Amino acid sequence: MKVSIIGTGKVGTSAVIHVSYCNPEEIVVVGRNADRAKGIALDLKHSLAAKDTDVKISSGNYSKTKNSDIIVVAVGLPRKPGMSRKDLLEGNAKIVADVVRKTYKQSKKAIYIIVTNPLDVMCYVTSKISKFPKQRIMGMAGVLDTSRFRAFIAEKLNISVRDVGALVLGSHGNAMVPLLSRTQIRGTNISKFLKKNEITSLVKRTQNAGAEIVSLEKSGSAYIAPGASIAVMVDSIINNKKRILPVSAWLNGEYGVKGMFIGVPVVLSRKGIDRIIKLNLNAEEKKLFKKSSAVIGSMIKSLNKIKY
Repeated sequence: MKVSIIGTGKVGTSAVIHVSYCNPEEIVVVGRNADRAKGIALDLKHSLAAKDTDVKISSGNYSKTKNSDIIVVAVGLPRKPGMSRKDLLEGNAKIVADVVRKTYKQSKKAIYIIVTNPLDVMCYVTSKISKFPKQRIMGMAGVLDTSRFRAFIAEKLNISVRDVGALVLGSHGNAMVPLLSRTQIRGTNISKFLKKNEITSLVKRTQNAGAEIVSLEKSGSAYIAPGASIAVMVDSIINNKKRILPVSAWLNGEYGVKGMFIGVPVVLSRKGIDRIIKLNLNAEEKKLFKKSSAVIGSMIKSLNKIKY
């Protein structure tokens, strides 16, 4: 399997490192700065040799991505302190559109994994331009948001994160929806371990985790966890693991939503999105999911006024 990673910023670099551990046959690194892309590829090649791992690593322009099985789009304007993901809409729509136009014609069977924010809408941009089957376009958000939620819970309870089961759906942002009815500690609901106000606090911290990191780093956003989350998705696809993972997927009536990409649990295989897993949400979760979809719908309306 050939994986092309577009973007040599912190997220793209982190993705290159983590994806290399999934043992694809080939990784291609593409960035606006050709020398940086070449340097990252060379550095990674040396690190894999230290681990006795044989993965073909190269860099170059978009022609190098020809016949890719997976294209990871991790290029775009980063968030700065005080900015929301929505603030990136116009600039990143143009950047993502340019990337897709330069890649989709020479990789007709590729699966796109979109990381650029606001990613649910950037999936929409990718779909409009490529016209690829919807199961081959997805956004990386739910894996990251769920990991953050599990990490915060494990830290709060002073337990292993392995024993925390959670799922975060909806849009990637403040309107994300952690499913509290399905948040468990070894099969027992979290409400048996934490008070309501403590759970609410963890939910809010998860929803604002990206902004928290931006405020701390000052000049950049999260990149280590996003890179690892990309690799989890890539691993399930190239190794046909068929893992159930939350990703931004196209809905056509599922969960009461139609005509947009939004975070839901899916089965990821070599086909891309093998199928969407339909869960029974409680009344509160349905309400929050509907609110989350409205946020994406609003951005799509704004997007349609932009020339990209």
